[in-house]
Amino acid sequence: MSCAFKIIPSPVGELTLVARGAKLAAILWEQERENRVRLGPLEQAPEHPQLLETERQLQEYFAGTRKRFELELDFVGTEFQCKVWQALLTIPFGETRSYSQIAQQVGSPKAVRAVGAANGRNPISIVTPCHRVIGASGSLTGFAGGLEAKQFLLALEGGETLPLGF
Repeated sequence: MSCAFKIIPSPVGELTLVARGAKLAAILWEQERENRVRLGPLEQAPEHPQLLETERQLQEYFAGTRKRFELELDFVGTEFQCKVWQALLTIPFGETRSYSQIAQQVGSPKAVRAVGAANGRNPISIVTPCHRVIGASGSLTGFAGGLEAKQFLLALEGGETLPLGF
């Protein structure tokens, strides 16, 4: 099955929204690492209803008026990856969790590195808030969109004044 996509501008650079059927399958970064997310063939579809709704909700999020996304998501990954991605959805807006806390939440307390790997392959960035996962010391760690984007998203959710033009 091919996927529909639409490219939108955002404060963190161009984002590629991808839908599979009626569900959101991915939000990809401008400098996306090849094969981080596997989707199959893509067809441009700027009027796709799910992509338009995702764009609307992202605009509200970046404007500071949306704290929770209400979108149908289509995760494709291993059973463990899907457990991690579901756990990410439980992290409240404006809060962070460590990789260790996520590992404990999914019932695999020793799988901290595997949680990090699954977090890095999260296909639906921002909506599934992998940016809210930080190192045990509180340090920002790797992020598909880059550490500047991660810092921007955490600052946005923390109510900080943000510089224009990321």
